[in-house]
Amino acid sequence: MLHLLVMSPTIPPKQSKVPWWKTGVIYQIYPRSFQDSNGDGIGDLPGILSRLDYLADLGVDALWLSPINPSPMYDFGYDVSDYRGIAPEFGTLEDFQALLAEAHRRGIRILLDLVLNHTSHLHPWFVEASSRRDNPKRHWYIWHDGKPTPSGRRAPPNNWLGVFGGRAWEWHEPTGQFYLHSFLPQQPDVNWRNPELRAAMFAVMRYWLELGVDGFRLDVVNWFIKDDRWRDNPLKLFGGLRPYEWQHHLYDKDRPETLEIMREIRQIADAYGGFTVGEVFTPPPGNPELVAAYYDRGRGLHMAFNFAFTYCPWKAESFAKAIERFEKALSPDDWPNYTLSNHDQPRSFSRYGNSLPRAKVAAAMLLTLRGTPFLYYGEEIGMSNTPIPRARLQDPLGRKYWPFHPGRDPVRTPMQWSAEPKAGFSSAEPWLPVNPLYPSVNVAAQQNDPASLLHWYKALLRLRKSEPALRLGSYERLPAEQAVLCYERRLGEDRILVALNFSSTARPLHLPPEASWKVLLATPAFSGENLSGTLLLAGDGVLLLKATA
Repeated sequence: MLHLLVMSPTIPPKQSKVPWWKTGVIYQIYPRSFQDSNGDGIGDLPGILSRLDYLADLGVDALWLSPINPSPMYDFGYDVSDYRGIAPEFGTLEDFQALLAEAHRRGIRILLDLVLNHTSHLHPWFVEASSRRDNPKRHWYIWHDGKPTPSGRRAPPNNWLGVFGGRAWEWHEPTGQFYLHSFLPQQPDVNWRNPELRAAMFAVMRYWLELGVDGFRLDVVNWFIKDDRWRDNPLKLFGGLRPYEWQHHLYDKDRPETLEIMREIRQIADAYGGFTVGEVFTPPPGNPELVAAYYDRGRGLHMAFNFAFTYCPWKAESFAKAIERFEKALSPDDWPNYTLSNHDQPRSFSRYGNSLPRAKVAAAMLLTLRGTPFLYYGEEIGMSNTPIPRARLQDPLGRKYWPFHPGRDPVRTPMQWSAEPKAGFSSAEPWLPVNPLYPSVNVAAQQNDPASLLHWYKALLRLRKSEPALRLGSYERLPAEQAVLCYERRLGEDRILVALNFSSTARPLHLPPEASWKVLLATPAFSGENLSGTLLLAGDGVLLLKATA
Protein backbone atom coordinates (compact mmCIF):
# COMPACT_ATOMS: atom_id res chain seq x y z
CA MET A 1 0.00 0.00 0.00
CA LEU A 2 1.40 3.40 -0.94
CA HIS A 3 0.83 6.43 1.25
CA LEU A 4 0.89 9.99 -0.05
CA LEU A 5 3.23 11.97 2.17
CA VAL A 6 2.01 15.33 3.44
CA MET A 7 5.27 17.23 3.02
CA SER A 8 6.71 19.83 5.35
CA PRO A 9 6.35 23.15 3.54
CA THR A 10 10.12 23.58 3.65
CA ILE A 11 10.68 20.40 1.60
CA PRO A 12 9.55 20.66 -2.04
CA PRO A 13 6.84 18.03 -2.66
CA LYS A 14 7.67 15.31 -5.14
CA GLN A 15 5.35 14.25 -7.92
CA SER A 16 5.73 10.55 -7.15
CA LYS A 17 3.21 8.93 -4.85
CA VAL A 18 5.92 6.61 -3.55
CA PRO A 19 6.60 7.66 0.07
CA TRP A 20 10.07 9.00 0.75
CA TRP A 21 10.88 6.29 3.28
CA LYS A 22 10.74 3.65 0.57
CA THR A 23 13.40 5.33 -1.54
CA GLY A 24 15.42 7.16 1.12
CA VAL A 25 18.45 6.28 3.22
CA ILE A 26 18.24 6.94 6.98
CA TYR A 27 21.30 7.89 9.03
CA GLN A 28 21.30 7.33 12.79
CA ILE A 29 22.99 9.93 14.99
CA TYR A 30 23.82 9.31 18.63
CA PRO A 31 23.65 12.99 19.67
CA ARG A 32 26.06 12.75 22.63
CA SER A 33 28.77 11.55 20.26
CA PHE A 34 28.32 13.37 16.97
CA GLN A 35 29.62 16.92 17.46
CA ASP A 36 30.16 19.08 20.54
CA SER A 37 29.61 22.79 19.87
CA ASN A 38 30.13 24.30 23.33
CA GLY A 39 33.19 22.55 24.71
CA ASP A 40 31.57 20.43 27.45
CA GLY A 41 32.58 17.08 25.93
CA ILE A 42 29.00 16.15 25.00
CA GLY A 43 27.60 16.32 21.49
CA ASP A 44 24.61 18.58 20.99
CA LEU A 45 22.02 19.88 18.53
CA PRO A 46 24.02 22.92 17.35
CA GLY A 47 26.86 20.46 16.69
CA ILE A 48 24.62 18.36 14.47
CA LEU A 49 23.45 21.50 12.68
CA SER A 50 27.07 22.43 11.95
CA ARG A 51 27.53 19.08 10.17
CA LEU A 52 24.41 19.16 8.00
CA ASP A 53 26.38 20.04 4.89
CA TYR A 54 28.53 16.95 5.42
CA LEU A 55 25.40 14.81 5.71
CA ALA A 56 23.81 16.39 2.64
CA ASP A 57 27.02 15.78 0.68
CA LEU A 58 27.10 12.19 1.89
CA GLY A 59 23.67 11.77 0.33
CA VAL A 60 21.39 10.63 3.16
CA ASP A 61 17.69 11.51 3.17
CA ALA A 62 16.77 11.47 6.86
CA LEU A 63 18.41 11.65 10.27
CA TRP A 64 17.24 9.52 13.17
CA LEU A 65 18.29 11.17 16.42
CA SER A 66 18.64 8.93 19.45
CA PRO A 67 16.70 10.41 22.40
CA ILE A 68 17.10 14.14 22.98
CA ASN A 69 14.42 14.57 25.68
CA PRO A 70 15.29 15.61 29.26
CA SER A 71 16.50 12.63 31.25
CA PRO A 72 18.51 11.84 34.38
CA MET A 73 20.57 9.70 31.96
CA TYR A 74 20.58 6.44 33.89
CA ASP A 75 20.17 4.89 30.43
CA PHE A 76 21.34 7.92 28.44
CA GLY A 77 18.02 9.29 27.31
CA TYR A 78 16.04 6.08 27.23
CA ASP A 79 14.70 7.12 30.64
CA VAL A 80 12.63 10.18 29.69
CA SER A 81 11.58 12.70 32.32
CA ASP A 82 9.84 15.15 29.94
CA TYR A 83 8.46 14.04 26.59
CA ARG A 84 8.00 17.56 25.27
CA GLY A 85 11.35 19.10 26.19
CA ILE A 86 14.96 19.04 25.03
CA ALA A 87 17.72 17.83 27.36
CA PRO A 88 19.76 20.92 28.34
CA GLU A 89 23.05 19.16 27.52
CA PHE A 90 21.82 18.93 23.92
CA GLY A 91 20.45 22.48 23.67
CA THR A 92 17.04 24.12 23.64
CA LEU A 93 13.77 23.74 21.81
CA GLU A 94 14.86 26.71 19.69
CA ASP A 95 18.05 24.81 18.80
CA PHE A 96 15.95 21.84 17.72
CA GLN A 97 13.66 24.02 15.62
CA ALA A 98 16.70 25.58 13.93
CA LEU A 99 18.10 22.11 13.20
CA LEU A 100 14.74 20.99 11.83
CA ALA A 101 14.44 24.04 9.55
CA GLU A 102 18.01 23.79 8.24
CA ALA A 103 17.73 20.05 7.66
CA HIS A 104 14.48 20.53 5.75
CA ARG A 105 16.08 23.30 3.71
CA ARG A 106 18.62 20.71 2.55
CA GLY A 107 15.94 18.12 1.84
CA ILE A 108 16.83 16.06 4.91
CA ARG A 109 14.08 14.82 7.20
CA ILE A 110 14.30 14.42 10.99
CA LEU A 111 13.09 11.38 12.94
CA LEU A 112 12.93 11.41 16.73
CA ASP A 113 13.51 8.44 19.00
CA LEU A 114 10.38 8.03 21.14
CA VAL A 115 10.60 5.86 24.26
CA LEU A 116 7.00 4.93 25.02
CA ASN A 117 7.34 1.65 26.92
CA HIS A 118 8.65 3.30 30.07
CA THR A 119 9.54 6.66 31.58
CA SER A 120 12.13 7.84 34.05
CA HIS A 121 11.26 7.30 37.69
CA LEU A 122 11.63 11.10 37.91
CA HIS A 123 8.97 11.79 35.28
CA PRO A 124 6.13 13.80 36.86
CA TRP A 125 3.71 11.05 35.92
CA PHE A 126 5.57 8.47 38.00
CA VAL A 127 6.19 10.92 40.82
CA GLU A 128 2.41 11.33 41.05
CA ALA A 129 1.68 7.63 40.54
CA SER A 130 4.01 6.62 43.34
CA SER A 131 2.76 9.24 45.79
CA ARG A 132 -0.20 7.16 46.98
CA ARG A 133 -2.32 4.23 45.86
CA ASP A 134 -5.38 6.31 45.05
CA ASN A 135 -3.55 8.88 42.92
CA PRO A 136 -5.33 9.40 39.56
CA LYS A 137 -2.13 8.43 37.70
CA ARG A 138 -1.48 5.29 39.77
CA HIS A 139 -2.65 2.99 36.98
CA TRP A 140 -0.63 4.79 34.34
CA TYR A 141 2.06 2.34 35.52
CA ILE A 142 2.02 -1.36 36.35
CA TRP A 143 1.68 -2.17 40.05
CA HIS A 144 1.12 -5.47 41.85
CA ASP A 145 0.70 -6.56 45.48
CA GLY A 146 2.97 -9.54 44.91
CA LYS A 147 2.76 -12.92 46.61
CA PRO A 148 2.71 -13.58 50.38
CA THR A 149 5.64 -15.49 51.88
CA PRO A 150 5.94 -17.39 55.21
CA SER A 151 8.07 -14.55 56.59
CA GLY A 152 5.25 -12.10 55.98
CA ARG A 153 7.17 -10.18 53.31
CA ARG A 154 5.78 -9.98 49.81
CA ALA A 155 7.46 -11.70 46.85
CA PRO A 156 7.29 -10.55 43.22
CA PRO A 157 4.20 -11.82 41.40
CA ASN A 158 6.20 -13.86 38.87
CA ASN A 159 9.69 -14.70 37.60
CA TRP A 160 10.04 -11.86 35.05
CA LEU A 161 13.53 -10.40 34.81
CA GLY A 162 14.95 -7.04 33.85
CA VAL A 163 17.02 -6.81 30.68
CA PHE A 164 19.83 -5.12 32.62
CA GLY A 165 19.78 -7.67 35.44
CA GLY A 166 17.76 -8.61 38.49
CA ARG A 167 14.03 -8.97 38.94
CA ALA A 168 11.72 -6.89 36.77
CA TRP A 169 9.74 -5.98 39.89
CA GLU A 170 10.83 -3.28 42.34
CA TRP A 171 9.30 -3.07 45.81
CA HIS A 172 7.98 0.41 46.60
CA GLU A 173 7.91 0.62 50.39
CA PRO A 174 5.90 3.88 50.75
CA THR A 175 2.85 2.43 48.99
CA GLY A 176 3.44 -1.27 49.68
CA GLN A 177 3.39 -2.59 46.12
CA PHE A 178 5.78 -3.72 43.40
CA TYR A 179 6.13 -1.79 40.15
CA LEU A 180 7.29 -3.32 36.88
CA HIS A 181 10.48 -2.25 35.11
CA SER A 182 11.56 -4.29 32.09
CA PHE A 183 14.91 -2.49 32.06
CA LEU A 184 16.43 -0.48 34.95
CA PRO A 185 14.54 0.16 38.22
CA GLN A 186 14.78 3.83 37.22
CA GLN A 187 12.69 3.01 34.11
CA PRO A 188 9.21 2.02 35.30
CA ASP A 189 7.01 0.51 32.57
CA VAL A 190 3.86 2.41 31.69
CA ASN A 191 0.49 0.69 31.47
CA TRP A 192 -0.64 0.73 27.84
CA ARG A 193 -3.89 -0.96 28.88
CA ASN A 194 -4.89 2.30 30.56
CA PRO A 195 -6.81 4.55 28.10
CA GLU A 196 -5.66 7.77 29.78
CA LEU A 197 -1.99 6.79 29.51
CA ARG A 198 -2.53 5.77 25.91
CA ALA A 199 -4.12 9.12 25.07
CA ALA A 200 -1.25 10.96 26.77
CA MET A 201 1.33 9.09 24.71
CA PHE A 202 -0.57 9.76 21.48
CA ALA A 203 -0.65 13.44 22.43
CA VAL A 204 3.15 13.36 22.67
CA MET A 205 3.33 12.04 19.11
CA ARG A 206 1.00 14.76 17.84
CA TYR A 207 3.00 17.46 19.61
CA TRP A 208 6.20 16.62 17.73
CA LEU A 209 4.46 15.97 14.41
CA GLU A 210 2.79 19.36 14.62
CA LEU A 211 6.18 20.88 15.37
CA GLY A 212 7.35 19.52 12.02
CA VAL A 213 9.23 16.27 12.71
CA ASP A 214 8.93 13.68 9.96
CA GLY A 215 8.41 10.60 12.06
CA PHE A 216 9.67 8.40 14.84
CA ARG A 217 11.87 5.51 15.69
CA LEU A 218 9.88 3.78 18.46
CA ASP A 219 11.87 2.08 21.19
CA VAL A 220 11.13 -1.54 22.20
CA VAL A 221 7.59 -1.59 20.81
CA ASN A 222 7.22 -5.32 21.45
CA TRP A 223 7.33 -4.69 25.23
CA PHE A 224 4.28 -2.38 25.31
CA ILE A 225 1.73 -4.96 26.52
CA LYS A 226 2.27 -7.56 29.25
CA ASP A 227 0.29 -10.63 30.16
CA ASP A 228 -2.61 -9.63 32.42
CA ARG A 229 -2.59 -13.02 34.17
CA TRP A 230 1.02 -12.46 35.32
CA ARG A 231 2.16 -15.93 34.25
CA ASP A 232 5.77 -17.06 34.74
CA ASN A 233 8.03 -17.17 31.70
CA PRO A 234 9.20 -20.73 30.96
CA LEU A 235 12.91 -21.41 31.37
CA LYS A 236 15.31 -22.17 28.53
CA LEU A 237 17.51 -25.23 28.42
CA PHE A 238 20.35 -23.08 27.07
CA GLY A 239 20.71 -19.35 27.55
CA GLY A 240 23.41 -16.70 27.48
CA LEU A 241 25.59 -14.58 29.74
CA ARG A 242 22.71 -12.75 31.43
CA PRO A 243 19.98 -14.44 33.49
CA TYR A 244 17.47 -12.64 31.25
CA GLU A 245 18.61 -14.83 28.37
CA TRP A 246 17.63 -18.01 30.22
CA GLN A 247 13.90 -17.41 29.84
CA HIS A 248 11.44 -17.72 26.96
CA HIS A 249 9.81 -14.29 27.12
CA LEU A 250 6.27 -15.36 26.33
CA TYR A 251 4.41 -13.21 28.82
CA ASP A 252 6.37 -9.99 29.34
CA LYS A 253 6.60 -9.02 25.65
CA ASP A 254 5.21 -9.71 22.16
CA ARG A 255 1.63 -9.99 23.39
CA PRO A 256 -1.00 -10.02 20.60
CA GLU A 257 -2.81 -6.94 21.97
CA THR A 258 0.25 -4.86 21.01
CA LEU A 259 -0.83 -4.82 17.38
CA GLU A 260 -3.89 -2.73 18.20
CA ILE A 261 -1.57 -0.03 19.55
CA MET A 262 0.60 -0.22 16.44
CA ARG A 263 -2.47 0.41 14.28
CA GLU A 264 -3.39 3.49 16.32
CA ILE A 265 0.18 4.80 16.08
CA ARG A 266 0.10 4.27 12.31
CA GLN A 267 -3.15 6.19 11.97
CA ILE A 268 -1.77 9.15 13.90
CA ALA A 269 1.44 9.21 11.89
CA ASP A 270 -0.39 8.91 8.57
CA ALA A 271 -2.65 11.82 9.47
CA TYR A 272 0.46 14.04 9.56
CA GLY A 273 2.35 12.36 6.73
CA GLY A 274 4.73 10.92 9.33
CA PHE A 275 6.77 7.74 9.29
CA THR A 276 7.21 5.09 11.99
CA VAL A 277 9.80 2.37 12.45
CA GLY A 278 9.71 0.19 15.54
CA GLU A 279 12.44 -1.60 17.41
CA VAL A 280 11.28 -5.20 17.66
CA PHE A 281 14.17 -6.89 19.37
CA THR A 282 14.29 -10.66 19.06
CA PRO A 283 17.12 -12.91 20.32
CA PRO A 284 19.84 -13.94 17.84
CA PRO A 285 19.67 -14.85 15.02
CA GLY A 286 16.49 -12.77 14.75
CA ASN A 287 12.92 -13.69 13.94
CA PRO A 288 11.71 -12.06 10.70
CA GLU A 289 8.23 -13.57 11.03
CA LEU A 290 7.78 -11.84 14.39
CA VAL A 291 9.22 -8.58 13.03
CA ALA A 292 6.85 -8.75 10.06
CA ALA A 293 3.88 -9.12 12.42
CA TYR A 294 4.37 -5.53 13.57
CA TYR A 295 3.83 -4.31 10.00
CA ASP A 296 0.41 -5.98 10.27
CA ARG A 297 0.03 -6.17 6.47
CA GLY A 298 0.15 -2.44 5.93
CA ARG A 299 -2.02 -1.57 8.95
CA GLY A 300 0.68 -1.47 11.63
CA LEU A 301 4.02 0.31 11.68
CA HIS A 302 5.44 1.50 8.38
CA MET A 303 8.47 -0.62 9.23
CA ALA A 304 9.88 -2.72 12.05
CA PHE A 305 13.62 -3.13 12.35
CA ASN A 306 15.20 -6.19 10.80
CA PHE A 307 18.40 -6.92 12.74
CA ALA A 308 19.25 -10.20 11.00
CA PHE A 309 22.43 -8.84 9.39
CA THR A 310 23.87 -7.95 12.80
CA TYR A 311 24.00 -11.69 13.56
CA CYS A 312 25.18 -13.03 10.19
CA PRO A 313 28.68 -14.52 9.93
CA TRP A 314 30.74 -13.33 6.96
CA LYS A 315 29.29 -15.85 4.49
CA ALA A 316 27.36 -15.14 1.32
CA GLU A 317 24.88 -17.90 2.05
CA SER A 318 24.16 -16.60 5.52
CA PHE A 319 23.22 -13.15 4.20
CA ALA A 320 21.30 -14.66 1.30
CA LYS A 321 19.17 -16.76 3.65
CA ALA A 322 18.50 -13.76 5.90
CA ILE A 323 17.31 -11.76 2.88
CA GLU A 324 15.17 -14.59 1.57
CA ARG A 325 13.57 -15.25 4.94
CA PHE A 326 12.68 -11.58 5.48
CA GLU A 327 11.31 -11.16 1.97
CA LYS A 328 9.19 -14.26 2.47
CA ALA A 329 7.86 -13.05 5.83
CA LEU A 330 6.64 -9.71 4.49
CA SER A 331 3.27 -9.23 2.83
CA PRO A 332 2.93 -7.38 -0.51
CA ASP A 333 1.96 -4.26 1.48
CA ASP A 334 5.19 -4.30 3.49
CA TRP A 335 8.60 -2.81 2.74
CA PRO A 336 11.93 -4.35 3.85
CA ASN A 337 14.71 -2.60 5.73
CA TYR A 338 18.29 -3.53 6.53
CA THR A 339 20.96 -2.35 8.93
CA LEU A 340 24.51 -3.39 9.73
CA SER A 341 25.01 -1.57 13.06
CA ASN A 342 23.30 0.61 15.64
CA HIS A 343 23.82 2.03 19.13
CA ASP A 344 23.16 -1.36 20.76
CA GLN A 345 25.11 -3.69 18.45
CA PRO A 346 28.84 -4.15 17.76
CA ARG A 347 30.01 -2.04 14.84
CA SER A 348 30.00 -3.90 11.54
CA PHE A 349 33.59 -2.90 10.69
CA SER A 350 34.84 -4.77 13.76
CA ARG A 351 32.37 -7.60 13.35
CA TYR A 352 33.63 -8.27 9.83
CA GLY A 353 37.30 -8.41 10.77
CA ASN A 354 38.34 -4.73 10.60
CA SER A 355 38.72 -5.17 6.85
CA LEU A 356 38.27 -2.27 4.42
CA PRO A 357 37.51 -4.57 1.43
CA ARG A 358 34.84 -6.38 3.46
CA ALA A 359 33.37 -3.06 4.60
CA LYS A 360 32.98 -2.08 0.94
CA VAL A 361 31.23 -5.38 0.16
CA ALA A 362 28.88 -4.89 3.12
CA ALA A 363 28.10 -1.30 2.09
CA ALA A 364 27.32 -2.36 -1.45
CA MET A 365 24.93 -5.03 -0.19
CA LEU A 366 23.19 -2.68 2.25
CA LEU A 367 22.69 0.06 -0.36
CA THR A 368 21.59 -2.10 -3.30
CA LEU A 369 19.03 -4.43 -1.70
CA ARG A 370 15.29 -3.93 -2.01
CA GLY A 371 14.30 -1.94 1.05
CA THR A 372 15.32 1.02 3.18
CA PRO A 373 18.92 1.11 4.46
CA PHE A 374 19.78 2.45 7.90
CA LEU A 375 23.34 3.73 8.41
CA TYR A 376 24.93 4.25 11.82
CA TYR A 377 27.09 7.33 12.28
CA GLY A 378 30.74 6.65 11.47
CA GLU A 379 29.94 3.50 9.52
CA GLU A 380 30.78 5.41 6.34
CA ILE A 381 34.40 5.87 7.48
CA GLY A 382 34.88 2.45 9.05
CA MET A 383 34.67 3.37 12.72
CA SER A 384 35.40 0.33 14.86
CA ASN A 385 34.55 -0.76 18.40
CA THR A 386 36.55 1.26 20.92
CA PRO A 387 38.09 -0.40 24.00
CA ILE A 388 36.73 1.39 27.08
CA PRO A 389 38.65 1.27 30.38
CA ARG A 390 36.50 0.14 33.29
CA ALA A 391 36.81 3.55 34.95
CA ARG A 392 35.30 5.23 31.86
CA LEU A 393 32.33 2.90 31.42
CA GLN A 394 28.99 4.71 31.23
CA ASP A 395 26.53 2.07 30.02
CA PRO A 396 24.66 0.30 32.86
CA LEU A 397 24.89 -2.97 30.94
CA GLY A 398 28.67 -2.74 30.70
CA ARG A 399 29.12 -1.67 34.31
CA LYS A 400 27.09 -4.63 35.54
CA TYR A 401 28.63 -7.36 33.40
CA TRP A 402 32.21 -6.13 32.95
CA PRO A 403 34.59 -7.78 32.03
CA PHE A 404 32.39 -10.49 30.52
CA HIS A 405 30.30 -8.07 28.48
CA PRO A 406 31.68 -4.73 27.22
CA GLY A 407 28.27 -3.11 27.18
CA ARG A 408 27.35 -0.65 24.46
CA ASP A 409 29.88 2.10 25.12
CA PRO A 410 32.39 0.73 22.55
CA VAL A 411 29.95 1.55 19.72
CA ARG A 412 28.91 4.99 21.02
CA THR A 413 32.26 6.79 21.00
CA PRO A 414 32.77 10.25 19.44
CA MET A 415 32.58 10.72 15.69
CA GLN A 416 36.04 10.90 14.15
CA TRP A 417 36.09 14.10 12.11
CA SER A 418 39.81 14.78 11.82
CA ALA A 419 43.28 14.03 13.13
CA GLU A 420 43.07 17.04 15.45
CA PRO A 421 43.01 16.41 19.22
CA LYS A 422 39.80 14.72 20.34
CA ALA A 423 39.19 13.80 16.68
CA GLY A 424 37.68 17.23 16.00
CA PHE A 425 34.68 16.23 18.13
CA SER A 426 35.25 18.57 21.06
CA SER A 427 37.73 20.95 22.63
CA ALA A 428 37.16 19.22 25.97
CA GLU A 429 37.63 15.68 27.20
CA PRO A 430 34.77 13.72 25.54
CA TRP A 431 32.20 11.88 27.61
CA LEU A 432 33.59 8.61 26.19
CA PRO A 433 37.15 8.03 24.96
CA VAL A 434 37.89 8.65 21.30
CA ASN A 435 38.89 5.57 19.30
CA PRO A 436 42.73 5.48 19.27
CA LEU A 437 42.69 4.92 15.48
CA TYR A 438 41.21 8.37 14.85
CA PRO A 439 44.47 9.96 13.54
CA SER A 440 44.16 7.79 10.41
CA VAL A 441 40.45 6.87 10.45
CA ASN A 442 38.60 10.16 10.13
CA VAL A 443 36.42 12.14 7.75
CA ALA A 444 39.06 14.70 6.76
CA ALA A 445 41.58 12.07 5.71
CA GLN A 446 39.03 10.13 3.68
CA GLN A 447 37.57 13.18 1.96
CA ASN A 448 40.84 13.47 0.03
CA ASP A 449 41.30 9.78 -0.71
CA PRO A 450 39.36 8.46 -3.75
CA ALA A 451 39.96 4.88 -2.57
CA SER A 452 38.49 5.53 0.88
CA LEU A 453 35.40 3.93 2.36
CA LEU A 454 33.77 7.37 2.58
CA HIS A 455 34.13 7.89 -1.19
CA TRP A 456 32.74 4.39 -1.75
CA TYR A 457 29.64 5.21 0.33
CA LYS A 458 29.15 8.47 -1.55
CA ALA A 459 29.42 6.67 -4.90
CA LEU A 460 26.90 4.03 -3.82
CA LEU A 461 24.47 6.66 -2.55
CA ARG A 462 24.75 8.67 -5.78
CA LEU A 463 24.17 5.54 -7.84
CA ARG A 464 21.16 4.60 -5.72
CA LYS A 465 19.61 8.02 -6.34
CA SER A 466 20.24 7.85 -10.09
CA GLU A 467 18.95 4.31 -10.68
CA PRO A 468 15.22 3.75 -9.98
CA ALA A 469 15.74 -0.02 -10.11
CA LEU A 470 18.00 0.19 -7.05
CA ARG A 471 15.37 2.12 -5.12
CA LEU A 472 12.14 0.40 -6.13
CA GLY A 473 13.01 -2.60 -8.28
CA SER A 474 12.24 -6.23 -7.50
CA TYR A 475 14.81 -8.52 -5.92
CA GLU A 476 15.79 -11.88 -7.39
CA ARG A 477 18.75 -13.94 -6.32
CA LEU A 478 20.79 -15.34 -9.21
CA PRO A 479 22.85 -18.54 -9.31
CA ALA A 480 26.49 -17.92 -8.46
CA GLU A 481 29.68 -19.57 -7.32
CA GLN A 482 30.11 -20.47 -3.65
CA ALA A 483 30.99 -17.39 -1.55
CA VAL A 484 29.37 -15.07 -4.12
CA LEU A 485 26.04 -13.37 -3.50
CA CYS A 486 24.52 -12.33 -6.80
CA TYR A 487 21.12 -10.76 -7.37
CA GLU A 488 19.21 -8.67 -9.86
CA ARG A 489 17.15 -5.54 -9.24
CA ARG A 490 14.58 -4.96 -11.97
CA LEU A 491 12.11 -2.16 -12.59
CA GLY A 492 10.36 -2.29 -15.95
CA GLU A 493 13.08 -2.57 -18.60
CA ASP A 494 15.83 -1.50 -16.20
CA ARG A 495 17.98 -4.33 -14.89
CA ILE A 496 20.89 -4.04 -12.48
CA LEU A 497 23.03 -6.98 -11.45
CA VAL A 498 24.85 -6.93 -8.11
CA ALA A 499 27.70 -9.38 -7.51
CA LEU A 500 29.42 -9.53 -4.10
CA ASN A 501 32.40 -11.77 -3.37
CA PHE A 502 32.55 -12.75 0.30
CA SER A 503 35.82 -14.60 -0.31
CA SER A 504 39.34 -13.18 -0.67
CA THR A 505 39.78 -15.47 -3.69
CA ALA A 506 38.66 -14.46 -7.20
CA ARG A 507 35.59 -16.30 -8.47
CA PRO A 508 34.05 -16.67 -11.92
CA LEU A 509 30.87 -14.69 -12.47
CA HIS A 510 28.49 -16.03 -15.12
CA LEU A 511 26.43 -13.19 -16.58
CA PRO A 512 22.81 -13.81 -17.63
CA PRO A 513 23.11 -14.60 -21.36
CA GLU A 514 20.00 -12.75 -22.60
CA ALA A 515 21.62 -9.31 -22.15
CA SER A 516 24.89 -7.48 -22.41
CA TRP A 517 26.10 -5.43 -19.49
CA LYS A 518 28.05 -2.31 -18.60
CA VAL A 519 29.87 -1.53 -15.36
CA LEU A 520 28.24 1.05 -13.12
CA LEU A 521 30.53 0.69 -10.12
CA ALA A 522 33.19 -1.75 -9.00
CA THR A 523 35.84 -2.42 -6.42
CA PRO A 524 38.60 -3.06 -7.15
CA ALA A 525 38.48 -0.74 -10.18
CA PHE A 526 36.96 -2.40 -13.21
CA SER A 527 35.28 -0.94 -16.29
CA GLY A 528 33.67 -2.16 -19.46
CA GLU A 529 30.63 -2.14 -21.74
CA ASN A 530 28.82 -4.79 -23.75
CA LEU A 531 30.05 -7.43 -21.33
CA SER A 532 28.79 -10.99 -21.64
CA GLY A 533 29.77 -14.54 -20.82
CA THR A 534 31.95 -15.11 -17.77
CA LEU A 535 33.94 -12.51 -15.85
CA LEU A 536 36.40 -12.91 -13.01
CA LEU A 537 35.08 -11.33 -9.82
CA ALA A 538 38.04 -10.26 -7.71
CA GLY A 539 38.46 -11.43 -4.13
CA ASP A 540 36.44 -9.19 -1.79
CA GLY A 541 35.15 -7.64 -5.00
CA VAL A 542 31.95 -5.82 -5.92
CA LEU A 543 30.49 -5.48 -9.40
CA LEU A 544 27.38 -3.45 -10.19
CA LEU A 545 26.31 -3.95 -13.79
CA LYS A 546 23.45 -2.58 -15.86
CA ALA A 547 21.83 -4.40 -18.76
CA THR A 548 22.31 -2.50 -22.04
CA ALA A 549 20.48 -4.74 -24.48
